[in-house]
Amino acid sequence: MGFPKGFLWGGATAANQYEGGYISGGKGLAVADTLTGGDGIHGIPRKFSIILADGTKTTVGGRDEVPAGAKAYVDPDVYYPSHEATDFYHHWKEDIALFAEMNCNVFRLSINWTRIFPNGDDETPNEEGLQFYDNVFDECKKYGIEPLVTLYHFDCPLHLANEYDGWVSRHTVDAFEKYCRTVFTRYKGKVKLWLTINEININTNFMMNGVH
Repeated sequence: MGFPKGFLWGGATAANQYEGGYISGGKGLAVADTLTGGDGIHGIPRKFSIILADGTKTTVGGRDEVPAGAKAYVDPDVYYPSHEATDFYHHWKEDIALFAEMNCNVFRLSINWTRIFPNGDDETPNEEGLQFYDNVFDECKKYGIEPLVTLYHFDCPLHLANEYDGWVSRHTVDAFEKYCRTVFTRYKGKVKLWLTINEININTNFMMNGVH
């Protein structure tokens, strides 16, 4: 028994979980870049590094509410998994080649919003970020792999989360629309399959949506 013609066989990733290069190539910070590492075996939870309205630096559980007025930040002395992850940013060629060796014909990945618009709402996009995904999509085509691209996979730009309270603000919605139009135009002909928002039914405030 074989698969029918057109059957898609592949794997899925999320930029904030595997891409790394968290400030490489002009990329800006996303909410995920302020989420610390944890240890599920020993019950150590992942936490956000935040600065309270009174200037106090502390942490809050990854799935807990972030107090109003608090701003997430990166502590240079803390480990954040998204900063390096599996470093696809620097190893995309060999990673895609290995993926092709498994005879996969579809690769689901997400575009990191802050690699295209570092603050989320910049006037113009970051060309180096756009070129990175051009390279990735071209490499996929070389191996006959169809990219299935998620536009938003839990990586709200930190600027929009800290200054506009993430997705509760119309400003963020408008910025997302601009980002979408930018990548749709840029990758027309390279990407046929798009997903808008990963697991849109999950509403975990700051972690997923940048909402306090």
